[in-house]
Amino acid sequence: MGRRERPRGRRGTLDTYREVIGLTGPLLPGVSFLGRLPTATIQFGSVLLVARTSGSPAAAGLTGGALALGQVACGPLVGRLADRHGQRTVVLVFSLANALAVAALVTGALAGLPTPVLALLGAAAGATVPLVGPLARTRLVALARRCGAPEPTVGAALSFESTLDELSFVLGPALVGLAAVLAHPAYALGGAALLVATCGTGFALHPTARAVRPGAARARTASASPAPMPRSVHALRAALALQGAMFGACQAGITALTARLGQEDQAGLVYAAMGVMSAVAGLAMAAVPARLGLPARWRLATGAAFALSLPLLRTDGLPGLYSVVTVLGTAYAPHLVTVFGLTERTVPPSRLSEAMACATSALVGGQAFAVAVTGRLAESYGPSAAFAAASTAAALACAIALTARPTTYAGQPEDALHARACDEQARTTP
Repeated sequence: MGRRERPRGRRGTLDTYREVIGLTGPLLPGVSFLGRLPTATIQFGSVLLVARTSGSPAAAGLTGGALALGQVACGPLVGRLADRHGQRTVVLVFSLANALAVAALVTGALAGLPTPVLALLGAAAGATVPLVGPLARTRLVALARRCGAPEPTVGAALSFESTLDELSFVLGPALVGLAAVLAHPAYALGGAALLVATCGTGFALHPTARAVRPGAARARTASASPAPMPRSVHALRAALALQGAMFGACQAGITALTARLGQEDQAGLVYAAMGVMSAVAGLAMAAVPARLGLPARWRLATGAAFALSLPLLRTDGLPGLYSVVTVLGTAYAPHLVTVFGLTERTVPPSRLSEAMACATSALVGGQAFAVAVTGRLAESYGPSAAFAAASTAAALACAIALTARPTTYAGQPEDALHARACDEQARTTP
């Protein structure tokens, strides 16, 4: 029996993940995980740091918002540069720049600089995020495609990367909160600066970076136009923005409800429960039969997210909150994995890094916007208002999944990135 026909049971799923790790070797997943951890740390950490040093929640919110805005605005640029010039140089430059920007933000907050200056430093920290997560996803998919891996392996690669993202966004805020309780948020941000400088550099210099170098595209004339981005990709980005909005609204509702119950310290644990369950569901996506196509998975994931969000509207106690949110986490990563998979098939291969960066920016932007808006709703009308906004976002995402028709990209061979990934992997991977 051929490899493509292997049963997709428990053993088949484990074998598929072994194939995914085999594409890069065991070192890169660890480096990429640590390299993306600062991205999950600096958003929450900047808010806690400025709140601690200035005593002003408004200044903290402005700085955190500026950081998110910088990442959303400049994320696609990072991806575009990686497509044009290769990941190695771009990630190396942005990792070092981000480390300096985060260090400057810490120094400015400790020095008591004015709020507008802190907001500018926050924007610089967001604008220089090296986007290790989206670029690692692009790199792993490129390696799988160049090696002729079967579709289940490509899907497992996306599941694996989404799980690493989920774990980083669970662990990052937890580490910041722990540092704030035991010492000072500045220690968490200082550690983030050191981590992005070292592990971001390690990710940039890893031999697998050659898998996504521009190759023949670099030899084109400066006037050559890049492959056009299909219009159907905008529906996928809108779905991710709505998923981010759903998560941000849930975050605001959870914060408001735990505060109303006098259990503010439980909010982080509730987020963690959702994130851990989401990560488990993301890993389990490799076991979904290939005959259930990506469009069908997209509709099922968004439908599940909407249905599972409805009990939040009637949740008023801590045990119920834990139960509902944990179950809701099962729909989060499957939607991410599916939409990233559809994005990979929809866009030109020569613009995959840009597309992944735009998708991540849409997710981050939707979350940041929802936190800002629904936080005020929760203050004025209670947690149920924020949860209602989350369900509305899930319903809109479901409507997009039911009506959109993502196309499969069919460009010219010269539009693809050229790399000898399998040969180079065999020579360089430990």
